[in-house]
Amino acid sequence: MEFAALSLGLLFMIGAAAIALLVFSADVAVNKLTGLAGYFRLSTTFMGVTVVSLATSIPEIAAHLTASVGILAGTVDYRIGSAVVLGANIGSDVIQQTLIMAIVVLIAGGLYFRRYFLAKTMIPMIVTTIMCIILGWDRVYSRWDGLILFGSFIAYLYYLYIDERAHYKAEENGFTREGETPKGVPQSRREAIRDAAFAVFALGVTVVSAMVALQITEVVVVRTGIGGSLIGVMTLGVASAMPELTTAISGIRKGDAGIPLGTLIGSNITNPLVAIGGGALVSTYWVPGPLVVWDLPWETLTGAILWTYLWFNKGKVGKLGAVYLIVLYFSYITLRALFFSVD
Repeated sequence: MEFAALSLGLLFMIGAAAIALLVFSADVAVNKLTGLAGYFRLSTTFMGVTVVSLATSIPEIAAHLTASVGILAGTVDYRIGSAVVLGANIGSDVIQQTLIMAIVVLIAGGLYFRRYFLAKTMIPMIVTTIMCIILGWDRVYSRWDGLILFGSFIAYLYYLYIDERAHYKAEENGFTREGETPKGVPQSRREAIRDAAFAVFALGVTVVSAMVALQITEVVVVRTGIGGSLIGVMTLGVASAMPELTTAISGIRKGDAGIPLGTLIGSNITNPLVAIGGGALVSTYWVPGPLVVWDLPWETLTGAILWTYLWFNKGKVGKLGAVYLIVLYFSYITLRALFFSVD
């Protein structure tokens, strides 16, 4: 479909529909993949940090791969496409660390992080962001940079898996000694194959939705002159974070904090390493200035503030901490729009 000839109003409507479909299809994939993780006997925290965070990052990953293939094919502008997906990626991470974490805390009435969890997940999260700053300082994510990022994810995943096998307890996943299986977990190999097929189909819908949203965003950038990375941060970034929000809230309602904690922190590791790393491996990216002088440093700062607060507060974050996180998010987005609106 040719979007360049459409009015801005119609473009916004189609773009909003594409983003809504992207979030919905990603949510379907998340639910099926979560059940499959339970089928293979993985703890909820491990599921959150790895399987679910990877699944909820499908919008970011799909957008990056779609943009990268488009850049190689010449159908997506190199600079605009790079700016949009990188902005969406970093914007999604910041909103997860601050606003979404705050919402989850307010709904739960408070959350508790074990210091072991903080050391195993939040420190790698902060290190990941610093890596993105260093590798992107020359304003390009090369294929070597992509290999470093993606390779780091594989190494981290292997470490988590070895640690999981050493400490896994089936009871923590909802399985009982009587053999009862938690809701949503396949009861047989046939059901597991069926759920896997649903997940693959949902992933396909997500990719198509991401392609449409990306093409529309590119047209809007050209017409309005607004920086592609700012649009990515303020629209696609927010929409891409919705699967993490819905998954985290679902976990809280079920009385399991492992999923929300693991998902919100794990996604901030998965997004840069897999989405940016994988996309850079395909096509390389141009890195807009605001990302390396504002977005990524701010993400590093918010992650460090959250880690410090939790460490010295014995892993507890309550309603006051949630207010701090909300203030951090709106400070970030306001200053971004005022001083870094152009790439």
